[in-house]
Amino acid sequence: MTDGRSSIDLNADVGESLGPWPMGDDERLIQLVSSVNIACGFHAGDPATMQRTVGLAVAAGAAIGAHPGYPDLVGFGRRDMDLTPDDLEAAIVYQVGALQAFARAAGSELRHVKPHGALYSRAAADPAVAETVAQAVRRCSPGLVLVGLAGSALIGAARAAGLGAAAEAFPDRAYERDGSLRSRRLPGAVLIDSAAVAERAVSMARDGTVLAVDGSLLELAADTLCLHGDTPGAAEHAAAVRAALEAAGIGVAPFRA
Repeated sequence: MTDGRSSIDLNADVGESLGPWPMGDDERLIQLVSSVNIACGFHAGDPATMQRTVGLAVAAGAAIGAHPGYPDLVGFGRRDMDLTPDDLEAAIVYQVGALQAFARAAGSELRHVKPHGALYSRAAADPAVAETVAQAVRRCSPGLVLVGLAGSALIGAARAAGLGAAAEAFPDRAYERDGSLRSRRLPGAVLIDSAAVAERAVSMARDGTVLAVDGSLLELAADTLCLHGDTPGAAEHAAAVRAALEAAGIGVAPFRA
């Protein structure tokens, strides 16, 4: 997928403010990406924040995606939860359906779904959870694209469910040798230097590779690159990534399922 690539999607996790407590710089960040994943109220966000963030995305021309997570506001959705398949499926349908409604009310449509945090990591490694996530997304609309970690169980589950799948890579996160993301509990899990983030983004988009924490070179085929909106300096990361991609002859545009 990387040979001769002319463009790649750049997405950001946004809409993670809650009531009067702001998080991130969505106004700037959304202007710099081609797709957004909007929190749906379970790990972060609230109805007014969802509505406002959809409006920002529509104004910027960014493709809109839902970012459902575990019901874990206190832990920001980054703690694993052992929900039954029925409970997990219902939770995802509830969240995606809410964002679908806001998108349509704004004269747009929901294009993709990307699980958040611990749910994303669990679905990447656990085929049963991945299948439940894919089933829930398909119930919302078979035309939705499911976004998951490149090479993970979630990509396979999406395709098995007849959904479009978009493989994702993270220039602002460290990778382990097995292709998993380094735990946020460990040092160096999140990159804070914009130049380093931009360099990794070019390597992922142009070469289909990234260096793991042990120095080994991992191969990955990514359709979309993610920047975390809750990371300090996320807008600066996005500006640096766009500039580096463009200097490498790679444009930024929504992925094609």
